[in-house]
Amino acid sequence: MNPNRSPRDLLGNLAVGLGLLLIALLLLRLHLGERWWPAAPLASQWWMALAALVVYAAACFALWWCTRQRDDDNGDSNEPPILVAWSSQTGFAQQLAQRTAAHLRAAGHKTRLRAIDQVDAALLSSSRQALFVAATTGEGDPPDHALAFLSQVMPTPLQLPQLQYAVLALGDKTYEHYCAFGHQLDEWLRTHGAQPLFDTVEVDNADADALRHWQQLLGQLGGEASHASDWSAPAYQPWLLRQREVLNPGSIGGKVFHLQLQPTTGTLPAWQAGDIAEIGPRQSADAVMQWLQANRFDAATVLADGRTLADALARSYLPDGADNHDANTLAASLKPLPHREYSIASMPGEGSLQLMLRRQLRPDGTPGLASGWLCDYTQIGDSIDLRLRSNSNFHPPANDTPLILIGNGTGIAGLRAHLRARIDAGAHRNWLLFGERNAAHDFHFGAELQRWQREGGIERLDTVFSRDDGQFHYVQDALAAHSDVLRQWLDDGATLLVCGSLQGMAPAVDKVIIDAIGADAHQALRIAGRYRRDVY
Repeated sequence: MNPNRSPRDLLGNLAVGLGLLLIALLLLRLHLGERWWPAAPLASQWWMALAALVVYAAACFALWWCTRQRDDDNGDSNEPPILVAWSSQTGFAQQLAQRTAAHLRAAGHKTRLRAIDQVDAALLSSSRQALFVAATTGEGDPPDHALAFLSQVMPTPLQLPQLQYAVLALGDKTYEHYCAFGHQLDEWLRTHGAQPLFDTVEVDNADADALRHWQQLLGQLGGEASHASDWSAPAYQPWLLRQREVLNPGSIGGKVFHLQLQPTTGTLPAWQAGDIAEIGPRQSADAVMQWLQANRFDAATVLADGRTLADALARSYLPDGADNHDANTLAASLKPLPHREYSIASMPGEGSLQLMLRRQLRPDGTPGLASGWLCDYTQIGDSIDLRLRSNSNFHPPANDTPLILIGNGTGIAGLRAHLRARIDAGAHRNWLLFGERNAAHDFHFGAELQRWQREGGIERLDTVFSRDDGQFHYVQDALAAHSDVLRQWLDDGATLLVCGSLQGMAPAVDKVIIDAIGADAHQALRIAGRYRRDVY
């Protein structure tokens, strides 16, 4: 049984199976005749026929119930529904779209679930946010039912500046035109003025890593209120927290922490600049103990799987209460905490895996789930659940290629890893543009970056601090002022890497690039893989 199927899907399959079985039995009765199948009274045969009709009707209803176009009325009545559209050849994209919509509904958002052939120009024009789950079939072809959208909607001269969107592109890397329809959809939306919520997420053959990344991005869109566990749990390894320090004491912004971690056993594994650390957060020990005491459970209770009850609770959403006092029953009902993703700020040659994150605060002032775990609740020497994830979309270009790095805030983490790798490889044609609040408190890795510039590892270093007096207000302003230099570096074959905030910085930088080189050249950079982003 596929564990990803919903109960409604299973009910539909069961009803279809029963209906077909009963019809097959009736046909067999007619075919074999009375010699092999004793005759039944005429009234009984009529009842059997009627039963078959009822079950078949139930099967049809179940199929309609599973695949119907769903609108939800929960959430703020003034909030327009989020459109979740799918194009599927085998049904997997439809299943992911249903999960996506369910995730958003659990976070309190209204959704509108549609097959792509049910999406028209009017629906797109009236939507404010849209998520597309787009499969590619054959040699780069769209699913059959998407042809109506291609022939009727795409030729329409639409303008969609009000629409924010994202694309989950499904494909198979063994084919030449990988995720082609998803990218075609993304390019068409951009061309017609829609704004990406985040970059297209590619999924190779149902890759669990990519699907967890999509779910992480959904969490940013929907908020933590959804209490959604990972669709496929990462296989974490234990790492030890070796060092932690605050990088911005005295800052008017949230505290930024720098962490150094090492595996509990063995040597450091290999990773590339741009790769991601998936962290498994835990509840604080105080929160777990308060729950145990309030519900009269013993923290030391050993479960059937060998864990203690306290450990199982620490890795799960804490339930509102307990229906009974059987610890194993309780543990089986717990929803595991989802992972969180952080850009790796170091390279293996530096002897540790380094992270940089800003502590997030809830409305009541308490630390957020993952940042609270890493920044407040752990102690030096504690074990951290961690898994490395390759992030090929943000890997570095060849060392002989000029590199432009643009970021703000904690986005400097991913950019620092790129600079470290480039400098170690002797690639010094690097231009960094970085923005934060105050130079006195928020110039993260400032001394190191300035030293690299003096030693020739960074050819250009432009910093912008929005709360200080200066020529520029934000990093995008500095980029716009140096548009001539930008064009020259791009003419020299430079690759652009952008890392930092999705809201504000990333779209503003995108606009500056379009203004500087034109929409066609901007599109060509993206297609050639010379413009890559890791934004959140």
